[in-house]
Amino acid sequence: MRAIFQESFGGADVLQLGERPDPLLGPDTVIVRVRTAGVNPVDWKIREGYLQTAFPHVLPLVPGWDVAGVVETVGTAVRDLAVGDEVLGYVRKDLVSGGSFAELVSASSRHLALKPPGVSFEVAGALPLAGLTALQSLDDVRLAAGETVLVHAAAGGVGHLAVQLAVVRGARVIGTASERNHDFLRSLGAEPVAYGEGLVDAVRALAPDGVDAAVDYVGGEAIAQSALLAKDPGRTASNVDPAAVAEVGGIHCFVRPDSHQLAQLVALVDGGAVRVEVQQVFPLEQAADALALLEEGHVRGKLVLTV
Repeated sequence: MRAIFQESFGGADVLQLGERPDPLLGPDTVIVRVRTAGVNPVDWKIREGYLQTAFPHVLPLVPGWDVAGVVETVGTAVRDLAVGDEVLGYVRKDLVSGGSFAELVSASSRHLALKPPGVSFEVAGALPLAGLTALQSLDDVRLAAGETVLVHAAAGGVGHLAVQLAVVRGARVIGTASERNHDFLRSLGAEPVAYGEGLVDAVRALAPDGVDAAVDYVGGEAIAQSALLAKDPGRTASNVDPAAVAEVGGIHCFVRPDSHQLAQLVALVDGGAVRVEVQQVFPLEQAADALALLEEGHVRGKLVLTV
């Protein structure tokens, strides 16, 4: 199969496009022919080798944890998927090796959900990791209807979905973003504030008694700001820097594969309650360019590769 792969860790120049062995089929896995693969910050962090303490890596490795495609082969023990099914999935495995930046990827049924016909492959490929992160972090802070939540990096891949999922729950949303993205946040149902100096005062002007919960997808000073602004620092969560989150009494949210939650998310997209913003679509051979753009930190919504 054709794939993006790396034989060492480093910058964009370690990524290669070439032939790799097809993934192996197990009794409880399927092989998906990839149509699109979402691009996430974790992908360039894997390229650099930053996740080696969290997961075993096997080189050469194919990056990519998001996929949308068509089931091509089904293991003998699989009961809930069939050849020809259109699916989307968060295909993170115990080993970092055989990812979705390829023509084929293996996955278990716990990684996948059926793609509704009305959802494009581009949108489906962008949804899994970001959508599950947003959903699970809102669950972690126990966000309920009528409450106010602060969403850091609200225009980003995870953040713009968290805003909409919070609105679906009936919450009031205050979202941080650069000025150029404030109208975008308003269109999603959030009250925007600029990040950086003055953020704490800006949020307090909107919520003088503080916010009920806060979720962060950028790290750094946002973690401490969440703790200052939340009525209960224990109802703050971040998917960045576990030590810093623990220090303020918050929760580290590391996204978990969950086919049922993924099915719920894609149903919300299919029904129009949530929209996935795809800023740009790249062909597979331009994966290095997509990761470089994402690494700059100014992408609105998601980037996607087509295979």
